[in-house]
Amino acid sequence: MTVHASTDFDTINEMDPVFAQMAAASAGHCWAVPELTDREKVFLALVADVCQPSLGLPFERHVRAGLRLGVSTADMRALLRLISYDSGYPAALAALERLTEIEAAAGLSRPDAEPLPQELLETGPGAAPTPLPEPVRAELTELDPYFLEYFDLQSRMRGVQGPGTLSVRERAFTTMSVDVHYQTLDETFRIHVGRALGAGASPEDVRAVLRFNAQFGATRAWQAWKALNACLTPVH
Repeated sequence: MTVHASTDFDTINEMDPVFAQMAAASAGHCWAVPELTDREKVFLALVADVCQPSLGLPFERHVRAGLRLGVSTADMRALLRLISYDSGYPAALAALERLTEIEAAAGLSRPDAEPLPQELLETGPGAAPTPLPEPVRAELTELDPYFLEYFDLQSRMRGVQGPGTLSVRERAFTTMSVDVHYQTLDETFRIHVGRALGAGASPEDVRAVLRFNAQFGATRAWQAWKALNACLTPVH
């Protein structure tokens, strides 16, 4: 991979050469996972930065890596909008602020985005239909109807698909990763794993998400492996 070329580690090497060796070996092992695309790996790295949070040098390095691999800052903004209600809007906003600073420093123009239709922003009885699956809505209704309304709103706002948005597989992998970082490994993790498989990802593709995420916290990945293996074990 060219993503983690030696020049990327010059700054780290100046701070601590042994740490730079450790980081390069660890990142190299994870970025070599073959089942994920380069674009998916960039997205997963940025998700980790948002959730950790690590918006200084790590985030900047991952943004630069993404640009080298053809992932535009428009793509990155689409990612931040997607994960905002899983990561929390404040965490996503902090990353958006940092991304805007990096764009400005690099002389990149701020990408345009098509505004959401007004009907997707409304709540209440007259609101537009939500893509949230009915079994999930039923479970949320038992928790709290007002909370369900919030979930419906979030699902409508990020349900837009097509040019300039993430694929279903990419969406599933990134939201799976939020679960790993926040250790929300029950209902939401199972839903996101199921969404990835439903989008055509193989079990090995899904396992690759955890293999890649090991670099962002091996003990968190350990716990996620137990949950993932349970999801992938056939029920007899």
